[in-house]
Amino acid sequence: MSTPHNSANLGDFAKTVLMPGDPLRAKFIAETFLKNAKLVNNVRGIQGYTGEYNGKPVSVMASGMGQPSIGIYSYELFKFYGVENIIRVGSCGGLTENLHVKDVILAMGACTNGNYFSQYGLNGNFSAIASYELLKTAEEAAKSKNITVAVGNVLSSDIFYDEASDTLKWAELGVLGVEMEAAALYVNAARLNKRALAILTVSDSFVHANEITTPLEREKSFTDMIMLALETAIKF
Repeated sequence: MSTPHNSANLGDFAKTVLMPGDPLRAKFIAETFLKNAKLVNNVRGIQGYTGEYNGKPVSVMASGMGQPSIGIYSYELFKFYGVENIIRVGSCGGLTENLHVKDVILAMGACTNGNYFSQYGLNGNFSAIASYELLKTAEEAAKSKNITVAVGNVLSSDIFYDEASDTLKWAELGVLGVEMEAAALYVNAARLNKRALAILTVSDSFVHANEITTPLEREKSFTDMIMLALETAIKF
């Protein structure tokens, strides 16, 4: 079988998929952490691989940038390929004083300034939250690996170059970081009765202006986040 955005066959994906935004990060994860990794999808350059981690099948596939993009890829994996768990592994901008570059966030919830949820015709605002099972497992993995994590809310923004410049207002409500995908992933999981979690690495800071990472660092050096995702993946 195939979908408009995925040429894989049914059974090519494991039950758990790690989902970075960047196709090159997907390739890096597959080649660095998975054994016997096989490319199963490359439509539009959105690379998807399946291999083994500690003897368990695990897949990794890119989502592209933004809620519409991850909305498509996560929906097709959940709906048509039998995927049960998607763990986003991505970067975010830190919004608080105590978060610095390369710190890791487990996104318990995801606010959004986008309209992805409008498709459901709700007379109110849906609270997009992570799977408790995945979140708890990732937090336990962090403790066992001595990786410090912050657990809390993030903002999934549809705007990267924000002319309103009001991103820091979200920090006043305890939001830890801003990224562009988690909310759509969480609502897709909720709608299709699946599990999702976003594990994010701070790549730059709205508070500490001198802290920033290079594209290469974002592609290849966020290994704490990847390790937590893999350790979580093999529990399901």
